[in-house]
Amino acid sequence: MKKGIHPENYRMVAFKDMSNDDVFLTRSTADTKDTLEVDGVEYPLVKLEISRTSHPFYTGKSKLVDTAGRIDKFKNKYAKFKK
Repeated sequence: MKKGIHPENYRMVAFKDMSNDDVFLTRSTADTKDTLEVDGVEYPLVKLEISRTSHPFYTGKSKLVDTAGRIDKFKNKYAKFKK
């Protein structure tokens, strides 16, 4: 491996899933101004929209998307432009 290409400023960072308030700690170089206190220790905080605890692939709860309804709505909306 090449020397000097990896960052040296790894530190413990809290990642918080905003959809279900799950927090996990890991080492990261992510820049952030927010902080979060976990077990009496303050860590930099990175907010996530989705993580392993809320992603449908990992939870087994899939979201049903009504694609047929969307297609019908699209066709009805733009049918008036047909000549």
